[in-house]
Amino acid sequence: MHKLCQFERAYGLRDDPLRTVNRERGVIVSGTGTKDGLLAQIENEREQWNRLVTEVGTERMDEPGPMGDWTFKDLASHLTGWRERTIARVEASPGQEIQLPWPAELTDDDEINAWLHERDRDRPLEDILLEADNSYDRLASAVRALSDDDVTTPGRFPWTDDEPLADADLFGHLHEEHEPDVRRWLAERDA
Repeated sequence: MHKLCQFERAYGLRDDPLRTVNRERGVIVSGTGTKDGLLAQIENEREQWNRLVTEVGTERMDEPGPMGDWTFKDLASHLTGWRERTIARVEASPGQEIQLPWPAELTDDDEINAWLHERDRDRPLEDILLEADNSYDRLASAVRALSDDDVTTPGRFPWTDDEPLADADLFGHLHEEHEPDVRRWLAERDA
């Protein structure tokens, strides 16, 4: 069975009408095709994130494990940092420079991840979780500010590989790279 099919089935994504699998690219994408569909997906993703936060529980947020030495709090900070870049990209007009959430001289993913980790390591958990939750509102607001054509026209946002924003993979990083590790970590705890 295809790895993504196993992941879909294990975590209930197979029956989620807002998520489809693009097996050619090997990613889970929205496939909504519309502005309203993308907004619904953003809200659905927030709900999934909040369920995951609840499953982990605040008492375990500072335990290393889901990402090696990184904690779930570190993961929340990491995902929010990268979502900030996505929000800036959605807010930007074509060809407009965006204000990155990290120093512009950082271009390597590992350097950026280390910078995000260092920036947020001593911040209170409540602040990190609130910022993560608020990022969904900010992304939805940025999408709402766009015209329907901007959301559905291929190539409007070059960083979406010429797909319409409505069909872009805005949340695959969590679901493909991190959620499986968090789920394994949670399963080991419950075993």
